[in-house]
Parts: sequence; structure tokens; C-alpha cells
Amino acid sequence: MAKTCYKKISLTFLTAFIYFISVAASVDTVLTYSPSMKKNIKAVVIKPDSYSNGNKVPVVYLLHGYSGDYSNFIKKIPALTRYADENNMMLVCADGNFGSWYLDSPLDSSWKYETYVATELVNWIDAHYTTIKSRTGRGITGLSMGGHGALYLAFRHQDIFGTCGSMSGGVDLRPFPLNWDLSKRLGSYAKFPERWEASSIINLTHLLVADSLAIIFDCGTDDFFYKVNNELHDKLMLNNIPHDFTSRPGGHSWEYWSNSIGYQLLFMKKYFDGTGKKKN
Repeated sequence: MAKTCYKKISLTFLTAFIYFISVAASVDTVLTYSPSMKKNIKAVVIKPDSYSNGNKVPVVYLLHGYSGDYSNFIKKIPALTRYADENNMMLVCADGNFGSWYLDSPLDSSWKYETYVATELVNWIDAHYTTIKSRTGRGITGLSMGGHGALYLAFRHQDIFGTCGSMSGGVDLRPFPLNWDLSKRLGSYAKFPERWEASSIINLTHLLVADSLAIIFDCGTDDFFYKVNNELHDKLMLNNIPHDFTSRPGGHSWEYWSNSIGYQLLFMKKYFDGTGKKKN
């Protein structure tokens, strides 16, 4: 009797395992092309299981941090495949090179990562996948340098993105004039302060009106970007711009971001479903 029971349990487990595998999200590594930089750039595309039904799906673009690349998110947070399924969304892990800050550099015309992510990559994904081809079906978030990039691109391209987020983002560049190759992208702060002013998220809030974007951002209380994130929160509050801001224990680490990403994607799912922040 015990042996028979064991076989039944094993068969049940095997059936459940096969079912889980059959409905899991799929992961593609694709080679996109940037006309502005005249080069091929890799990206990771995570498709939810529902994608196989032929239905159009919303897309969230994920931007990595300084010194990272397109593969960071899926390597460090394998739960992304589950989040894609649970939230019925496609996730695109973009490549922002080593220290691009997702800017079109005024110093070097070969660095056009604002153009690439906000226009060229979006167009490439829409051309090659069955997506919702409007701002109401697009979100963008990222961590550290990518948190800056996500808000920077969303604030400046509200016709492209309807929701945006940042995890531990460098939302004010000015306090860090000697860090992370920023001077290579913008020139020195001493010589070109106007470029640093114009590239800092905290100085771009004038581009927003109430509910123009569904915004979520967070930062750990032990993070070196904690102060600037609090200052961005205060400024958005002062300007009556609705947003979700969370501060909780944690530092500038994958442990923190692995926890944070689930909340951000759920927030964006609610936006896509029409149950969260207002769509425009």
C-alpha cells in the first residue's frame, strides 16, 4: 500500500511539474539594431505564456545599472519569468552600455541611448512582437543608472510611455560630479553645469501634469541615493504630481532590487488593466 501511495504522489508531482513548465514564460535573446548609432545591440525579451494565444500584450522595459548589461536582470532575478506570467506582460531588458546614463551624449555622437531605448528599441519590439502599440501599453523602470534612465525617458517621452518607475535611481546627478563616467557623457560639472541641470530628473518635474504618467519609485534607507530620492518625492508632492514613493530598509543591492521589482510590476499591471493610476 505504501509503495502504491508513493507512485501516486510521484505521478501527481510530475504532472504538476510538466504543467508548470508548459505554462512558463519564454526568454529570447535578440539582436536589435540602432540606426542612430549604426550598430547591433542585444536585448532579452521575456514573453508571458499568454503571448502564445496571439493576444497583444503590454510591455515593460527594464534598464540596468552602471557597468551592467542587458543580461543582468534575468541572471540576477530569475523570478522575472514568473512575474511576466502573473502580470500578463512582456519584459524587455535593454542594454545601455557601460555608463551611458541613457542619454544622447552632447560630447560623443556615438552615444545615443535616449534615442535608442525610447524610439529605436520600442519600434523594433513593436515590429517583431505582438504588443500593444501605444503609451497605455508601455512602461519603463530600472535600477540605479537605469532608474535615472527610466524616469528621464518617460518624463521626456510621455507619448511613448504611460507608466514609469525607478529603483534606487540616481535622480539628481549634480551631487556626484566625479562618479560613474558622468563627466564622459556630459562634460565636467564645473564647465557645463547647464547640461547636468537639464539631465537631472529632479529638474524635469515641470514636464509633468497631474496624472500625465503613472509613477512609482523607491529607495532603500541605507542607499547613497536615498537623499536625492526623498528630495524628488518632496518636489512631486509640492507640485501636486501623484506618485507612489516607498522607502524601506535596504542598500544599493540586488537583494533590495529583487524585492522591489515585484511591487513595481504589479503597479504597472494595474495601470495596464485600468485599475490603477488613470490612463490618458
